[in-house]
Amino acid sequence: MTERKALEYYVLDVFSNESYKGNPLSVVFTTGNLALETYQDISKEFGYSETSFVYYSKEQKALNVRSFTPTGIEIDGAGHNLLGAVCGALLKKMPIFDEQSENNRFVIMKHSPIPLTVNFDSVTYDPVVQMHQKPAVVKEEIPTYKLAVALGLKIEDLDSNDFVPTIVKTEVAHTMVPVKNSQILNSIVPDHKLLVEISKEYQSEGYYCFTISNQNTDNIAEARFFNPVIGIYEDPATGTAAGPLIGFLTQKKFTKPNTEYKILQGVKLNQPSLIEVMNRENDILVGGSSIITMKGELYI
Repeated sequence: MTERKALEYYVLDVFSNESYKGNPLSVVFTTGNLALETYQDISKEFGYSETSFVYYSKEQKALNVRSFTPTGIEIDGAGHNLLGAVCGALLKKMPIFDEQSENNRFVIMKHSPIPLTVNFDSVTYDPVVQMHQKPAVVKEEIPTYKLAVALGLKIEDLDSNDFVPTIVKTEVAHTMVPVKNSQILNSIVPDHKLLVEISKEYQSEGYYCFTISNQNTDNIAEARFFNPVIGIYEDPATGTAAGPLIGFLTQKKFTKPNTEYKILQGVKLNQPSLIEVMNRENDILVGGSSIITMKGELYI
């Protein structure tokens, strides 16, 4: 019988400093690219919203990251899949930035370089990673009534005074859906079939339902994310949607540029996550930390 190859993996909780909170991500350490079917099988076995596969490329002088959903779809975008992969590599003490200049740190995701800024917590020395997303592009608006029906809400539950449901893109096009308050936000019961239909009609992916927080909280907004098009019914922390939201809020003059804000997500799932965001002139920073919750070996 041929001996099977073992690969090390971590499970990290992303956008959290506490295990079993935040968004769980499996990070598998490889020595190069695997067969597409192998990526898909492993991602399906873990069953998390995404699994990231990483290896260090001497040729590219960078960490390579590929991410898959349990349904086998390979995804783009600098979200928890990338943040957790980079934190995992740094916590494993991989020298992923040794061959790069301090002012030009990046990783490769599906052949594209994604710039990063990395700091280390002054107490724990754990890495805090900020991903640089492209500036937000505000695209088409979606009629409020369509989303109200798909989310099991009334039209008046969607806060149409300041904002209307709008597709916004940095890395990925998601729909920003304003909701009147936190109570209504956490009462949403989505009709996934209807959401998929709207996604196909408007060429967008997920739905970032958000409500502006009270002044006395440390986060600017609370959010929930649904993306049934790629098999994610609800996600506890979504970097690829938090970037578009801060871009949208800044363009609406609701938040200030060059100022750090936090978005709270995952409360309904009992996996509260804090996503740090900042809208700058030429990019959007989306960041946070991760903690290793499990480690082990898998066999291929």
